[in-house]
Amino acid sequence: MTRILVADSLAEDGVERLRQVGEVEVRIGLSEAELIAAIPEFDAVVVRSATRISEPIIEAGIRLKVIGRAGV
Repeated sequence: MTRILVADSLAEDGVERLRQVGEVEVRIGLSEAELIAAIPEFDAVVVRSATRISEPIIEAGIRLKVIGRAGV
């Protein structure tokens, strides 16, 4: 099953839509080091403007297929 990390606040409706396509875990306020440690478990990560996905995070994301930024 697809594992999705939501790393910033997201409307509950958005989280519910993600749950229709995979297993969603919401972890808000992670530091870069915490994201690097967590990201290998996930196929996708969704952020808004509070979390920056840096090169070290991408390199640690061995399963990552999607990095999504929610917003307008």
